[in-house]
Amino acid sequence: MRIAIASTDKINVDHFGRAQGFFVYRWEGNDPELVEYRNTHINPEEKHQWAEGLSKLGDCEVIIVAQAGMKAKYGIKQAGLKLVEDEGTVEEVLEHFIKHEEFMASI
Repeated sequence: MRIAIASTDKINVDHFGRAQGFFVYRWEGNDPELVEYRNTHINPEEKHQWAEGLSKLGDCEVIIVAQAGMKAKYGIKQAGLKLVEDEGTVEEVLEHFIKHEEFMASI
């Protein structure tokens, strides 16, 4: 599966609509592999730019963000993607997600 994580500073997880980029990881049950960092080219001063971020993530199954607005949540759901809200560094939230998925698969 491909997992996208919103981050502007390339360290911490960001709000979906304000993220100037997304780390994309491939995870197939082993160690996650960084595929790339995708820039969104949004203006951080403007609101409601969530569609720009979403347009970059069509090949992903999961999007991890600190927060997402109501319109963005609707758009993500309509695109058939799983939205996970978590806070911390990119590495921390990726680890949280993987541990949760592994736990849920074991029960």
